[in-house]
Amino acid sequence: MKNVVYDDFQRTVSEVLVCSRSVLDVLAKTQEANARLNRAVIKTVTSCGCLRINAHKKEIPPEATLADLRHLLESHLVGEMCEECREAVENAIGRCLFYLAALCHLLDLNLDDIVTREQKQLRILGIYNLA
Repeated sequence: MKNVVYDDFQRTVSEVLVCSRSVLDVLAKTQEANARLNRAVIKTVTSCGCLRINAHKKEIPPEATLADLRHLLESHLVGEMCEECREAVENAIGRCLFYLAALCHLLDLNLDDIVTREQKQLRILGIYNLA
């Protein structure tokens, strides 16, 4: 069953995509949007401070199984994003999604089909996906 949200989003993107009709523009904008997303997340730590990164080498016991890694490994993030940072990160993710949908449109791909196939693959492989 099709997810109307993905199809509707992709259709809307294709309708408003005026200036960046070239695949080269969309690829460049996708990379730029991803860099802005990275910067927005970094600013939560370096400018605002609502999040901290506490990264260190994690010792994994030799008897640990692949399933144990979910509980042994962590995100290294400490804290919670403030409302301002949350909005900035969400906006940046939205731009990334916009350009991914634009790329799908230009390549005549369906975003919903891609997400559905990826979810099916994740369910089949589970923790062995290692993506």
